[in-house]
Amino acid sequence: MALSFDAIIIGTGQAGPSLAARLSSAGQKVAIIERGEFGGTCVNTGCIPTKTLIASAYAAHLARRGAEYGVQIAAPVSVDMKRVKVRKDEIAGKSRRAVEKWMSDAANVTVFRGHARFESAHAVRVNDTHLQADRIFVNVGGRPSVPDMPGVHDVPCWTSSTMMQVDFVPPHLIIVGGSYIGLEFAQMYRRFGSEVTIVEKGPRLIAREDEDVTSAIHDILTQEGIRIRLNAECITLRKDSEGVAVGLECAESDKSVRGSHVLLAVGRRPNTDDLGLDKAGVRADERGYIEVDDELRTNVSGVWALGDCNGKGAFTHTAYNDYEIVAANLLDHDSRKVSDRITAYALYIDPPLGRAGMTESEVRQSGRKALVATRPMTRVGRAVEKGETQGFMKALVDAETKLILGAAILGVTGDEVIHTLLDVMYAKAPYTTVVRAMHIHPTVSELLPTLLQDLRPLR
Repeated sequence: MALSFDAIIIGTGQAGPSLAARLSSAGQKVAIIERGEFGGTCVNTGCIPTKTLIASAYAAHLARRGAEYGVQIAAPVSVDMKRVKVRKDEIAGKSRRAVEKWMSDAANVTVFRGHARFESAHAVRVNDTHLQADRIFVNVGGRPSVPDMPGVHDVPCWTSSTMMQVDFVPPHLIIVGGSYIGLEFAQMYRRFGSEVTIVEKGPRLIAREDEDVTSAIHDILTQEGIRIRLNAECITLRKDSEGVAVGLECAESDKSVRGSHVLLAVGRRPNTDDLGLDKAGVRADERGYIEVDDELRTNVSGVWALGDCNGKGAFTHTAYNDYEIVAANLLDHDSRKVSDRITAYALYIDPPLGRAGMTESEVRQSGRKALVATRPMTRVGRAVEKGETQGFMKALVDAETKLILGAAILGVTGDEVIHTLLDVMYAKAPYTTVVRAMHIHPTVSELLPTLLQDLRPLR
């Protein structure tokens, strides 16, 4: 006999626990299911642990630059990776335990541990327990992809998840993949003391970004001693006397690179392949992402998909916004949609990249008349004072409506500064709103009005 609930939530990533809390506070009886660690990717192998590692790497980097600031360090800077890992584990563990306690203590919420599979559109099995509900919310997240490249099963390889268990400095880390995850790990481990080589199949790093952005990021990384190999059309792996050899078949220089360890950073895939979607009649695309509408409903009435598994975003903030959309529509009688949100994210290298809205390439493809402005961080007083002048700011504006179309801020605190423009974009206010604002000096944000005063036609 099945246990009955008003709602079943599968997964405890960013969307699941918050939705469980809202539904339970509305008097609904909720079952929430977790097969692994509470908190999902962000808490366990993503945002929190990786940014904690990045903070340690930044501390080491800044210590090595001490003399530039008039600070003398007697001995060479070294990194205790075991202590770095302990710090990371403590911070991530605290967040994980907080989520688990939150759900365990929540009124009207029952926690089930195990792998959930659909039995029908309104029934789920967890181990030997059968649950049923009129509403089921899928929040199963994703995991790193392991591509079927030659030799991948013959050589020990790390992913962004298994990398969380590393407590030593690899002598030479080869990173396959030149996008967001790969670049963060590349700079991080270079600062920890590893030799690092990035191997990227395409002609440039992070191809979705504008060329001026990727070129600047390329320069930032190479200036720190990171080697970058592009146009690696046929990547192969094999064991080597040094540890591993990665075959490149590149159009440039050597056709292979030898190192001690390999990190695969070639994207992620949704955790939907063993969920029994077929038994529920829920449609997924060829990559396994659950198909949803603008309110995150699947093709089956009473079933929603939130977070990384729906292909509508691959970030903690998009997953949390998914929860907000569903809760608003179900509980608040407030019509909210996925299409309402503006693309926004950050790349957490140092300096970080903050992005909002359209890229320059997307604006050009749209065919609209636009204005553009750029400003190097060397002309930002706060950046000069901090001795961190790499990068630049760029903003794009619709020439007719005066609305901000998009922006990229690659520079110190760029991940924070971008929100000034993002909020104006959500308000649908003209760019002159920022131009006329009085910002605090000395900050990076104070240069946004100056940036927007220098708009020129995009040619």
